[in-house]
Amino acid sequence: DLFDEKYMHKEITNGIFLNEYQIQILLKYKINPYKCSSLQNLIFEIEEVLCEDDFEDLESVASEIYEFNYYANIKK
Repeated sequence: DLFDEKYMHKEITNGIFLNEYQIQILLKYKINPYKCSSLQNLIFEIEEVLCEDDFEDLESVASEIYEFNYYANIKK
């Protein structure tokens, strides 16, 4: 069975789609995506952390989040 819920995206707040892995990485860096009011707010919080240090996993997740959410939101 190739279905793995860990990698399935779900809308956690209006216009923000994340999978379980992405949520875990964000929470690891003390970014609570459930409290973000918009995708832009979430990206801003991620960039704030990335300015302080270079976290490869967070940078990768940020890129995935931006790309997936961009396409998910233009198809609404």
